[in-house]
Amino acid sequence: MLYRRSLIAASLVAALPARAQAWPTKPIKLVVPYAPGGTTDVIARMIAEHLGQRLGQNIIVDNKPGKGAMVGTALVAKAAPDGYTLLMSVISGLSISPTLYGGADFNPMGDFIHVSLASRNPSVLVVNPGFSARTFQEYVDYAKANPGKLAFATSGAGSSNHLLGARLEQVIGAALVHVPYRGAGPAMVDTIAGNVPSMFDSLPSAAPHIKAGKVRALAVSGEQRSPAFPDVPTMKEQGFPDLISYSWFGISVPAKTPQTIVDRLAKEMQAVLKEPAVVKRWEEIGAEGSTMTPAEFSRFVQAEIDKWTPVVKASGARPD
Repeated sequence: MLYRRSLIAASLVAALPARAQAWPTKPIKLVVPYAPGGTTDVIARMIAEHLGQRLGQNIIVDNKPGKGAMVGTALVAKAAPDGYTLLMSVISGLSISPTLYGGADFNPMGDFIHVSLASRNPSVLVVNPGFSARTFQEYVDYAKANPGKLAFATSGAGSSNHLLGARLEQVIGAALVHVPYRGAGPAMVDTIAGNVPSMFDSLPSAAPHIKAGKVRALAVSGEQRSPAFPDVPTMKEQGFPDLISYSWFGISVPAKTPQTIVDRLAKEMQAVLKEPAVVKRWEEIGAEGSTMTPAEFSRFVQAEIDKWTPVVKASGARPD
């Protein structure tokens, strides 16, 4: 009897590596901490399609917006570390909102393993076609002439675009009116309708609306002009170097996720970001693809936390 039990125990132990290697055996959920239609959602759905193909399982996008991306981020922090719940990690949820909202019920570093960066994207200032400003300088002049009256929409309080607007207020010395939405999609709808005259958005989500002429792009926040919109000048070249800003998107998983799963995800993400279809799509929407190992991405996230925490405090920005 003892011999038989030993054989059973040995067989169970031997099966553990095989089970780990068999991951995934069912659909995976990718939590997106913003509403459908925005940049995070656009990037996430592209990643879900191609990563799912490489893993041999469907990846289901689950939008969980709220509290500057912290609602969805917290859900993943508390999820089972089994590889079946992934986070579309974003600059706001990990690097900005915890300070903006005065704390979070998760640790941006301790509660996650940050697997891979997916893209880094400049922001763009767009206006309703009926708005008078036709250049970024004219927009600034209007803001100065009408302090506290010019409104700008964003995907929500705590987003990188919210902080970009707050930084613009500091630079030009004039107050703007921040109008936060639960995602870039509804914010863009109201900007197109003229309910709010302007919007700071990530370039990938704004791109189709700019191309369709539904909004007019005044400036991008990158170091250089976007190849997707070479006629749109940067804020830097128009005399505002302090407004260089990027949002970023990556894949993170709950802490204690098995290393074999982390390694597999990292390997497949490296491959996904090199696929011609993904590279082409990133170029079309103005995203900048970038690959990082888990160790590199973890250092990157920590650096972003260190960078944005004092900026949020100095800006005086508050949740709206």
